[in-house]
Amino acid sequence: MLRFLPVAFVLCAVLAAAAVAGTARGPAPPVVVTQAQAPAPVETTTTPLATTPAPAATTTQQARPAPKPAAPRPRQGRSRALGKPFRGRLAGGVPLPLESDDYVTWDPILRDSPNRVWRTYGTDRLVSLIQRIAREFAADHPEASRIVVGDLSLPRGGNFGRQYGGLGHGSHQNGLDVDVYYPREDGCECAPSRPAEVDQVLAQDLVDRFVATGATYVFVGPRLRLTGPRPVVQKLVHHDDHLHLRIPKPATR
Repeated sequence: MLRFLPVAFVLCAVLAAAAVAGTARGPAPPVVVTQAQAPAPVETTTTPLATTPAPAATTTQQARPAPKPAAPRPRQGRSRALGKPFRGRLAGGVPLPLESDDYVTWDPILRDSPNRVWRTYGTDRLVSLIQRIAREFAADHPEASRIVVGDLSLPRGGNFGRQYGGLGHGSHQNGLDVDVYYPREDGCECAPSRPAEVDQVLAQDLVDRFVATGATYVFVGPRLRLTGPRPVVQKLVHHDDHLHLRIPKPATR
């Protein structure tokens, strides 16, 4: 029996040492997550993407039109058409109001409405005639669009050529001429782009009305089926989108 004592002693010593070691270590400490280790919170909103400003629109350089002619001072008495329509002046001219219930003006260079006022001067007789025809046309065709009126003359008349844009005018110099655009099939209050857009019936009605007023000339486009008494109604190139009315010059006393 004495020979087993060393073995038992050794076994007890081993168990005691293991118990002491376990007590010294104690339970495993909890895992502490520091702020640096914590996952970043999930964003609940989205930040819009940065946008690059669109480059400024560029426009094609266009030839600058001639300076706007100065309007004349108001004068007493009636307007006077001086000289010829193709070499003349306008005294006491008045501007056609740019718009009414019966007509609207159109700028053939800017291709927009209304026209610039300095392109709309005429004799008082011409301005009154345009307003009257537009009023009568609207009364007889209430379903139609308003008449579209283009250029008359400059405030003091004179050359109205290419320097004012486009082809310019060979006449329109003494307040007796006006361009009136043909009514369109689609009712747009703008200049027709091609003959197929012209309402031939309403266009012929306008020609007839101007002839009945005693017009000197009504120039119409060669590609349109517009007719009238000769030599008053004449076909002329560059008139497929508008008619050109010229009224007679009053007799001098």
